[in-house]
Amino acid sequence: QVDFVESGGGLVQPGGSLRLSCAASESSVSIDSMGWYRRIPGKERELVARISNSGNILYGASVKGRAALSRDNAKNTVILEMNSLTFQDTAVYVCFANVNTPSGIPDTVWGQGTQVIVSA
Repeated sequence: QVDFVESGGGLVQPGGSLRLSCAASESSVSIDSMGWYRRIPGKERELVARISNSGNILYGASVKGRAALSRDNAKNTVILEMNSLTFQDTAVYVCFANVNTPSGIPDTVWGQGTQVIVSA
């Protein structure tokens, strides 16, 4: 099964920015949509952003206007950039991809997650 390797994250000062990258272990796999969710303790999983294979992007309400999602279909890589970070952006950011399968039903594959801490 294909895996996704995430990079980026760490400690960020309030008002700062982050850049998260997620790359598939196999560039030949066919992917429908991919993107990022985040997990905040005590809250439900929250969509950050997702992008279809045709480039349509959906942003979560809490990051809209501060986030930019891009995708390299040839490399099966998705990159999330966010600015104007606040303490409320502290979370584990998890990459996901809906991988196309012979059955026609995409299989959702999740990354391990990368911690982002916004702190002075």
